[in-house]
Amino acid sequence: MQSRAQAGLPPDGHPVEIACDESGAEGEKLVGGNTDVFAHAGVSLDVTAAADCVRELRLRAPSPVTEYKAGHVLREKNRATLVWLLGPSGPILGRARVHLTDKAYFAVSKVTDLLTGHHSSLGLDQDERSAAMAATLYQEGRHAFGPARWTAFLDAFNHLLRARNGRGPDISAESAFELVADLRTTPGPAGEIMDELWAARPLVDAFTARLLDDPHVFPALDPLIPAIAHAVAHWGAGGRPVSVVHDRQTTLTEERIERLRLLLARPDGPAGPLVLTGLTLVASHLDPRVQVADIVAGVARKIASEELNGRGDPELTGLLRPYVDLASVWPDERSRAALIAGQPSQARASAAASGPSTGWE
Repeated sequence: MQSRAQAGLPPDGHPVEIACDESGAEGEKLVGGNTDVFAHAGVSLDVTAAADCVRELRLRAPSPVTEYKAGHVLREKNRATLVWLLGPSGPILGRARVHLTDKAYFAVSKVTDLLTGHHSSLGLDQDERSAAMAATLYQEGRHAFGPARWTAFLDAFNHLLRARNGRGPDISAESAFELVADLRTTPGPAGEIMDELWAARPLVDAFTARLLDDPHVFPALDPLIPAIAHAVAHWGAGGRPVSVVHDRQTTLTEERIERLRLLLARPDGPAGPLVLTGLTLVASHLDPRVQVADIVAGVARKIASEELNGRGDPELTGLLRPYVDLASVWPDERSRAALIAGQPSQARASAAASGPSTGWE
């Protein structure tokens, strides 16, 4: 096992600074977009080590571009460089972590959260009943309702729950619930959940109204905020203070950053004590640490998406496996077994059955 110094981490009790970036971000568009996976990477490298990493990538897989990206090492002709980057002789093993989100499942889970009243914007306190219903819908919805009706349902509620910042939803609640009225008559568990959703119309209306009223509320369907929270949980294990340097994101306004910092000041949370001391936004091309995080996130998203869709490359999937967060939002059992080593920790298992949530913030 690597020592903390070997892993690029400060001694116990000292703050750790991580650099983060994402791949696959399309805001709150989780259905019908360009990507089906969202990946968020955090790296613990100093500026010199990160610059050396980027320099070595350019030597191994040359490109004249100003900012080196994941796409360069993902080219088949540069496979050896990708294997080096992720492999045991590369510079990031033990110094990088990736949180993966299956976007379709994330959308489904936000719908089932409405049925249980558990609206955790941080994604650290998962409600057991909501998770069980989300898994049922994710696994059975397409078959039970048919691909066209299932996709129409996901798209409708994706649009409905995106209402925020004084802007109304792109679809009326009446139109969305017309689909629910049709699906609730389907025999089986998926239809029963739709019946519950039909009865929960007042909860949905109240939720969308709150999104419209609060201009600084976290976007309900953007996986970025939960991913940052999980990064803090991983790198700040045991209550270590964490400072984040992140690529610029329109989602991360000053008000939301401050709200996130306050929410993560949790001395006795179910997933353990968490402390976010600060979050600074930078342009990725100006900070080699963030550039490395960007490359890692892009590589992870591509490998994970291929695995999810049954086109996985066993060697690359195996190389990615040590980097993937156990708490990734990834319900597909086959691809999860390939991508994610081990089972969620007891702390996270306990969090799933924990008491009241922190609520949407």
